[in-house]
Amino acid sequence: MQVNTVDQVITEEYALYLGDCVEVTKGLPDNSIHYSIFSPPFSSLYTYSNNERDMGNSRNDEEFMEHFRYLISELYRVTIPGRLVSFHCMDIPAMKSRDGFIGIKDFSGSLLRMFINNNFIYHSKTVIWKDPLVEATRTKALGLLHKQIVKDSAMCRQGLPDYLITVRKPGDNPEPVSHPDGFSRFYGENEPEAPKTKPTLKDSQKHKTISLAKTDPVYSHHVWRRYASPVWMDIRQTNTLQYRSAREEKDEKHICPLQLDVIARGVELWSNPGDVVFSPFMGIGSEGYQAVLMGRRFVGIELKESYFKIAANNLKMAVDELNEIDELLS
Repeated sequence: MQVNTVDQVITEEYALYLGDCVEVTKGLPDNSIHYSIFSPPFSSLYTYSNNERDMGNSRNDEEFMEHFRYLISELYRVTIPGRLVSFHCMDIPAMKSRDGFIGIKDFSGSLLRMFINNNFIYHSKTVIWKDPLVEATRTKALGLLHKQIVKDSAMCRQGLPDYLITVRKPGDNPEPVSHPDGFSRFYGENEPEAPKTKPTLKDSQKHKTISLAKTDPVYSHHVWRRYASPVWMDIRQTNTLQYRSAREEKDEKHICPLQLDVIARGVELWSNPGDVVFSPFMGIGSEGYQAVLMGRRFVGIELKESYFKIAANNLKMAVDELNEIDELLS
């Protein structure tokens, strides 16, 4: 495999590359990735670095989409047929100073349409609830301020949720993602209270729909009801990797690691142990950390050197944690 990279860290459990995600992904073999999960730059909303190759430095949404489509093409090539790509995103507030009006831009829809235009199949979309008070405090958005209710509520709006949108590469999946015993663990707040017994054939036949499963005590059915919900109200917003050491002066205005619960659910639902999980926007390694903890292998790409170094430490930490568990069980 020939990849265009500035630096790299390769072990049995993971391969991390420092470089441009489009150029590095071009070096990955065809049909080699079982599952991808990542959070792309939110167009020009946030600045992540001063690097001219950083998609977050695009002048406008159109320029960002022009660059991002090259990555989508490579994602299609490297993904195994029948397997999935999940991307975390949100819609973007439109500001009068930048966009000429106050409103919301359909960033999530624009991304999804780009994937569909590149032959991916729309698979699913999950809304991730976020507290509007936190958003109002952080952004001072006019539409979320209570004083706007008093002044003119025609300009008031709801808060902006996150989304986990998943697309699928056409074709037959050569290796089904199977859960022979259902789910034995839960990622999120308020774990379901039910006996962790293995579902029987009778259970599987009886519960052909989620609605029929709601009275069954089997733990896995309760977990699946929560994961199958179109709105995830139970993501622990603070369950993220530490990131402060990756900050740099001048080039950093925003960093917000993806919640580990979101990553874990995607990895649990759409990959098998031993599969290769990929993130072209690795950041500080959240996707890789969680994937390795769950027995998957990981390939990650990051453009910013300080993030890359933190990611390397976080992936090593995940392997160390696994080794400690193995020692305790041996």
